[in-house]
Amino acid sequence: MSDNHAVPTAGPTTEPPPGPSRRTFIAATGTATGVAALAAGKPVFGAPPEKAAAGGHESRVTLLVNGKRHSLTVDNRTSLLDLLRERLELTGSKKGCDAGACGACTVLVDGRRVTACLTLAIRLEGAEVTTIEGLADGDRLHPLQQAFIDQDAFQCGFCTPGQILSGVGCIREGHAGSPEEIREWMGGNLCRCGCYVKIVRAVAQTAKGR
Repeated sequence: MSDNHAVPTAGPTTEPPPGPSRRTFIAATGTATGVAALAAGKPVFGAPPEKAAAGGHESRVTLLVNGKRHSLTVDNRTSLLDLLRERLELTGSKKGCDAGACGACTVLVDGRRVTACLTLAIRLEGAEVTTIEGLADGDRLHPLQQAFIDQDAFQCGFCTPGQILSGVGCIREGHAGSPEEIREWMGGNLCRCGCYVKIVRAVAQTAKGR
């Protein structure tokens, strides 16, 4: 809300510089949090990473992705999203805003929803990661994947992997008791095609069938 009663000042004035946008703030906060955690040596997920390789810019990390064990040497700045897409070729997780604001990159880490673009890969030593590629049981779709088809809960499909993973987490957390609750707890996942009503119906269908 603007201030219509500002006190005038003598002499020429200049407009104050605009404050940081929400996206800039989230990106800066996420980066600062990751750097602070690294500096303090405190794990965000799982155990601390192994000692950095020569030069101090890379570390070895082992994690379980969709039931398969991977041990890789990664740049300390590598996000989980980039590791999944560029190193493991699991491109179902989408890179949207790359600032944690759209939810397109949502995956499950040890059963919890995380935005992969803001999660440092080296903080996931020993963690279990589930992406959209690992959700189905062979040719049998996960119930929420099937519900998205039943409810026609997608259009372009770009946000769908993140929506589904977020919906799975939402149900597991017990936050799918009503359409209002589902909308509240999935508010971080954006759909530019506007399929929110059908997405909520798909999550509600799956929660009801548990």
